[in-house]
Amino acid sequence: METAEGRARAFLSGVILAAGASSRMGRPKQLLPLRGRPLLQHVLDAAAGSCLDEIIIVLGHHADEIRGALQLPPSCPVRVVINADYALGQSTSLRAGVRAADARAEAVAVLLGDQPHVTARLIDTVAAAFLAAGSPVARPVHLTADGRRIPGHPVFLSRQTWAVVDALRGDEGARSLLTEHPEWLHEVPVAGEPPRDIDTWADYSSTLKS
Repeated sequence: METAEGRARAFLSGVILAAGASSRMGRPKQLLPLRGRPLLQHVLDAAAGSCLDEIIIVLGHHADEIRGALQLPPSCPVRVVINADYALGQSTSLRAGVRAADARAEAVAVLLGDQPHVTARLIDTVAAAFLAAGSPVARPVHLTADGRRIPGHPVFLSRQTWAVVDALRGDEGARSLLTEHPEWLHEVPVAGEPPRDIDTWADYSSTLKS
């Protein structure tokens, strides 16, 4: 694929983290129905509609059930990776996703499987800023109407950062990486509220009403 300047665009992989046990909800939140589709399907469809060149879905708890409920979009290559160590924390899923990235990938975009309101437009906005800035890491910062600055996802991690990702343990994720290397971060201002995480039944009920 060529940019307007005639250069080949970087190959970008998307990693959707969806291996958790949904312990606060008592059932796999990835499968909760939302506007006629499983909650995780919304994230997958947004990623498939974006500029990402491949999508890696990291599953763990109830992996077979969740995989069976998903419709893999034909518009983008999708692979499912099973993280048998998901109970040891999010770092295990992040490592599994990064390790599964295509050999051509120059970066991965980390998405959360419980943010059904993420959009292809947001992914593309952060991707464009990441590629233009040339920084090792980029993430959106949502500027809300009441003056808050809320960091969010997707977080783009260049191949330069992957050795550090591979050393993460427990529930450490991109936040721990940035604590160690704040100089790597490029923040992308985005107006409005960030996509909401669905962690509790109250979160889900609010999402159904929105």
